[in-house]
Amino acid sequence: MSNEPNQQLAKAPVSTELKAPPTPEEAAFELFQRQAKMLAASTLVPKDFQNNTANCGIAIEIARRLGVSAFMIAQNIDVIHGRPGFRATFMIAMVNASRRFTALKYRMTGEGATRACVAYCQELATGEQLEGPEVSMAMAKAEGWSTKNGSKWLTMPELMLRYRAAAFFARLYAPDVLLGMNTADELEDIDIPERNVTPAAKVPEVKGLFAPVETPAAAYKPLTLLAAKLEAADIGFAEATDYLRSQAVTEAATFDDITPEEAHDALVGFSHLAEALAPVAP
Repeated sequence: MSNEPNQQLAKAPVSTELKAPPTPEEAAFELFQRQAKMLAASTLVPKDFQNNTANCGIAIEIARRLGVSAFMIAQNIDVIHGRPGFRATFMIAMVNASRRFTALKYRMTGEGATRACVAYCQELATGEQLEGPEVSMAMAKAEGWSTKNGSKWLTMPELMLRYRAAAFFARLYAPDVLLGMNTADELEDIDIPERNVTPAAKVPEVKGLFAPVETPAAAYKPLTLLAAKLEAADIGFAEATDYLRSQAVTEAATFDDITPEEAHDALVGFSHLAEALAPVAP
């Protein structure tokens, strides 16, 4: 029986190099990634977290800071206008669970347009009664919260007054509970300016104006008139151009309407413009 396979195994190089164990930081990061991937694979988390390891990683980080489960954070964060916000009910629960205050209560006053709410409780360490800022329907109208289409301030004002009063209280007395974040209701009430997606007008090609210096002087008639303006205003040619570009100047322009002030503000850029102007300067 041949010993050839055994001989080949014997000849195979054996690595004596020991792989260094991962550092504590590397091991922690590897565990963090595995946890984020597991959360992202779940169908029980909202769509903003499904198959999104990065978002789940952020949820885990927030959970660690607040001392709660990552699943609870994922379930209680809404992404509004691209920004994450806690649900008001979760924020109230965190304040009540902080063991620093008695349970939040709400003092309601007024009716209709004068309806208002103040969130209050007692600080356990001192026994002092703490009150948050008053939130009213007049405030909601002035801030534009109740004038938006589909605003909950019109359909459920009693609930919205309490939610916003609780958010104001938490921001004042327990900012660590919010971690600097808004509630989802607050984010919905923020006016986000619409982006202007209209394509910018195309600036006409300026062939004669920026032609090579060796172009015959006849091609520089517009430049001759500009040069006279600059000469009269005691403006150096090397300062030239943003104004010309912003005004979509063409080779047919006469520059008669360019004031010395406009020219001075405009003449920066296009380094070869000074060379183009030089042969035709008065």
